[in-house]
Amino acid sequence: MYQIFKKNRDTARYFILSGFIIFSLLLLTVVYKSDEKVIKKSESNRNSYEVSDLKTLKKFILDQIKSPFTNIDYEIKEGDSIQKILRQYKIQNNEIQTVIKQYKKYGNPNQLLVGNKIDIVIEKNLRAKKNSVLKFSVPITKSTSIEITKDEENKIISKKIITKLYKKKILSENIIRKNLYSSAREANINPDTIIEFARIFGFEVDFQRDIRKNDYFKILYEKYFDENKEFIKSGSILYAHMTVNGREISLYKFGNDKEYGYFDLNGKSVEKALMKTPINGSRLSSSFGMRKHPILGFSKLHTGTDFAAPTNTPIMASGSGTITRAKWCGGGGNCIKIKHNSTYETVYAHMKNFAKGIKVGKKIRQGQIIGYVGSTGMSTGPHLHYEVIINGKKVNSQKLKLPSGKILKNNERTQFEIHRIKTDVLIAELFEKKY
Repeated sequence: MYQIFKKNRDTARYFILSGFIIFSLLLLTVVYKSDEKVIKKSESNRNSYEVSDLKTLKKFILDQIKSPFTNIDYEIKEGDSIQKILRQYKIQNNEIQTVIKQYKKYGNPNQLLVGNKIDIVIEKNLRAKKNSVLKFSVPITKSTSIEITKDEENKIISKKIITKLYKKKILSENIIRKNLYSSAREANINPDTIIEFARIFGFEVDFQRDIRKNDYFKILYEKYFDENKEFIKSGSILYAHMTVNGREISLYKFGNDKEYGYFDLNGKSVEKALMKTPINGSRLSSSFGMRKHPILGFSKLHTGTDFAAPTNTPIMASGSGTITRAKWCGGGGNCIKIKHNSTYETVYAHMKNFAKGIKVGKKIRQGQIIGYVGSTGMSTGPHLHYEVIINGKKVNSQKLKLPSGKILKNNERTQFEIHRIKTDVLIAELFEKKY
């Protein structure tokens, strides 16, 4: 609201004048009170006139410092519509139509919920007879409201505000026929959750080489709904399981909302310095080592690993760190370089474009999307060229042995075991309800 006022030059001047007037009023009041006794004693006749004049001045000043902004808590009545409500407050007709147009994105402007209250802020036009609406916030359900406001450029905008969400724990599973992504979508798992699932298992599973047809996954995660049971967003993954090429891996989320990790049955963290692969749903198209360059035509050392994938496939940061390069890199096209610590660096090349907000100096977390697969630079098709650099030397990422994760001990291990048992019981209950 403050920024809206700041854009209005006349209103700003008005408040400056008001401040000066308030100060003058206080000064006059003090002078009047200090001299009141003298006036009564020496000039009784003239006193009545002066007091009267002072009251008149006081009234004039108070009238002038009244705010042009009115906040209205309007209760919706039978037969009300947006047009009917705003007309009674002398809102300009073109603004009424704009408010209605914004509201139509979410509901019928002629079917407001009787008894609900609308928060309205109006600016009175001191020169014209018509007023302006600065805010019109109306509830459309018990957990959702529509807020229509004026932005910094005096343009009317709207947004949907969720005031209350209902969390539900969901158990999903499926057999992998083609790849993890398509099988997870078949199980009605949201893309955001699939990406997080791939990030968690990216430390243990190479999605390009390890997964076989008829491998299996199971996941316990949170979903948030409104009171109409409409899906709003995904929450945390509480448990994740994969049967991959005969190997079974079960991971449990453990910790608080701000600091947590994923641990196996033995209380060992799955997280390592770098993920095995920074991309899901791709295939290994070119390994690290000597090869004949597909464009230049002569043999040279291929210092990375290529993953062929469809254009626009999300690319994840294989580890947390700071971006040191995000620009055009000649033959590498659009590329990003990340410094993870004093030992590890990674490079991602031939990207179509970068994710929003990616720039040099930005700190990113492991698994965060940094860009999308493309074919920029010297490239024969959409793929990701991925490099791992250790102490300044480029190495084969597929043969890299990374440090093991944290192992829970003492009281933490005890708490984890209790948490793991509770999670297993919950999974069994949800499985029984499902089948």
